[in-house]
Amino acid sequence: MRNAESKTILSSDSYRAKAFSGEHVMDMDRPIEDDGENTSATPIQYLLAAIGGCVSMTLRVFANKKGWVLGEITVKVFQKNTLTSNGLKTTIFEEISFEKDISPEQNKELLIIAGKCPVVKLLKSEQISNQK
Repeated sequence: MRNAESKTILSSDSYRAKAFSGEHVMDMDRPIEDDGENTSATPIQYLLAAIGGCVSMTLRVFANKKGWVLGEITVKVFQKNTLTSNGLKTTIFEEISFEKDISPEQNKELLIIAGKCPVVKLLKSEQISNQK
């Protein structure tokens, strides 16, 4: 696995940005209510989408190895901000569903595997390196 990298360039006169990752370009902006132009997704929206993409792909790899047919995998990822006595706490939630019916045992196993996606592990600082 090669190391991932990205370069982001913010425009000189707005909050519009372009992120370059390999051959791919991703536009970013802020919403109008945050002084942006709302021309594309925000960095938070990209992060939530990255979690959903990684979780669904991790689940597909696992299901394929088990020979389980899940159909479409839907991962809804959202954040919830809560004001606590220590300040604002942001929590990320995932709702995972499958097109095909699965058993309670399969569901339990899949929920454990969902937490093993590399993006989730990276965000939880659980990335382990075998490199020396």
